[in-house]
Amino acid sequence: MLKYANSDVVFQEIPDEVTLAINITNCPCRCPGCHSQYLWEDIGLPLDTNAIDTFVDKYGKDITCFAFMGGDGDPKGINMLAQYIHEEYPEFKVAWYSGRLRIPRTVCKTDFDYIKVGPYIRHLGPLKSPTTNQRLYRKTDENQFEDITAVFWKK
Repeated sequence: MLKYANSDVVFQEIPDEVTLAINITNCPCRCPGCHSQYLWEDIGLPLDTNAIDTFVDKYGKDITCFAFMGGDGDPKGINMLAQYIHEEYPEFKVAWYSGRLRIPRTVCKTDFDYIKVGPYIRHLGPLKSPTTNQRLYRKTDENQFEDITAVFWKK
């Protein structure tokens, strides 16, 4: 079962979106140098369709995007929630920040508008570092994914 510890409205995780970032617990990745080690624990509230409905009731038009921050322990569950959001609330975009190198084949990537992949590797830095190994992809109108990581790099 997916669980989340907390959520917050953020402006920098997904370019040009007002995003509700949902911090998912029970992370199996356990990246060295992780800034959110509390998310390694199996704690929090259930993250299911009822929770999504509650978020929509609470935030409504104040957000434009849902971002699942983690969920690598249950990728099928994350995919199911992405499908639910697109079916029930088509006005919202859906993003997934995964710590894995690749999205599992059991997940339909096109159910997401944005996908970030890559574990945090301290010496390579986060997305805002030009040396990062992490990549953020945006789905195009042709259902392909383009790498938009460079938008995070200050020039």
